[in-house]
Amino acid sequence: MTLAGKTLFITGASRGIGLAIALRAARDGANIAIAAKTADPNPKLPGTIFSAAAEIEKAGGKALPIQCDIRFEDQVAAAVESTVEKFGAIDICVNNASAISLTPALETDMKRYDLMHQINARGTFLVSKLCLPHLLRSPNPHVLMLSPPLDMQAKWFSGHTAYTMAKFGMSMCVLGMAEEFSGRVAFNALWPRTTIATAAIRNYLGGDEAMRQCRKPDIVADAAHAIFSKDAKSFSGKFLIDDSFLASEGVTDFDRYRVDPANALLQDFFVPESALPPPGVSLGPVT
Repeated sequence: MTLAGKTLFITGASRGIGLAIALRAARDGANIAIAAKTADPNPKLPGTIFSAAAEIEKAGGKALPIQCDIRFEDQVAAAVESTVEKFGAIDICVNNASAISLTPALETDMKRYDLMHQINARGTFLVSKLCLPHLLRSPNPHVLMLSPPLDMQAKWFSGHTAYTMAKFGMSMCVLGMAEEFSGRVAFNALWPRTTIATAAIRNYLGGDEAMRQCRKPDIVADAAHAIFSKDAKSFSGKFLIDDSFLASEGVTDFDRYRVDPANALLQDFFVPESALPPPGVSLGPVT
């Protein structure tokens, strides 16, 4: 299935995974609303809504850059309205925007706590809610959260309870809304098995060395594209790990997604112990 002519509303699409999903859809000829905060260049966070729009159009899509802070209902409402005015519909909503702070309880200030919950949990709910009236008119509507499986083990909370609560809040939206809109709008969650080479990894988890232990954002983008190709009436309420889902879709070459094949891959947070890599796929270095 092609996404040609489909309209995607993607939060945080000025860089990283959000932009990769946008570019994959753009290659089909999709319309992309880039709802993100960054309008001016930042040396620590490369990419703006305008540079993303240029990349999307170069890839074959149509772009609408919208400066939008998803903490604020009026900004999200205006962004959704602008998207429908520009493209006539919203077929796919991608809740990618997220805030992270891996701090233990005593070191988590409430300003940072509030930021994570306002963007991750509340922002996801708000964006989904305001896109839903338009999604309900689409022939195959999908909402995708970039959030983890709801694996309620203490180890995923210990050391960064505030972040985990906020991130799992996104997944709880999937759990509830998939049931509420069953047969009408698909709600799914997608999570990477390994860390993904983004600015967040470089800035928070170890710089260039950590980046070499990552997969490229393309693996998440390819998985998202495959999800959007599914029948929304029946494929919903899933908590998917990128490589396992792609393997079920017939993908066999995962080494092409590595940043540096000579390095072992670093497993991401929140991947359940029961979610083993696909047969024949190793996280060790390629020899």
